[in-house]
Amino acid sequence: MRKRLITPTAERLGTLEQGWLDLERAAVVEVTSEDEHFPVESAFGSGDERGWRAAAPGHQTIRLIFDHPHRLKCVSLVFEENEIERTQEFVLRWSSEGGGALKEIVRQQWNFSQHGSMREVEQYQVDLHSVKVLELVIKPDIAGGAARASLKSLRLS
Repeated sequence: MRKRLITPTAERLGTLEQGWLDLERAAVVEVTSEDEHFPVESAFGSGDERGWRAAAPGHQTIRLIFDHPHRLKCVSLVFEENEIERTQEFVLRWSSEGGGALKEIVRQQWNFSQHGSMREVEQYQVDLHSVKVLELVIKPDIAGGAARASLKSLRLS
């Protein structure tokens, strides 16, 4: 599934009050699937606390394609799982304005557990110039279970 927001306006392509990039105006988002009650834009700081959730189990991709190249200094990710104990893996990659292969920023696994942690908060300090594409690939259960990928929030500065 591809999703595109239209008519981005130049006057607000910068940052939000908190210093985070206004992703809804600065980029087109492509997503492999989404639960109709948990749309991808609810993970981008719109004030909607639901976050995004895939419509089906298995690997999922969220890809941001920026209208104009951006310099990124910080990537903040929050994942939350309240129902299924599982080990999730995600990969965060980027590509510059010139295109080419996506370069890996980080690959990480996290164990969600009712008796351990149900929330993963990651904040990566980066220095990426001329970013045109940022891609998050989530494998919700490395054991191959029926868990659906989800993302509580994605913020960039």
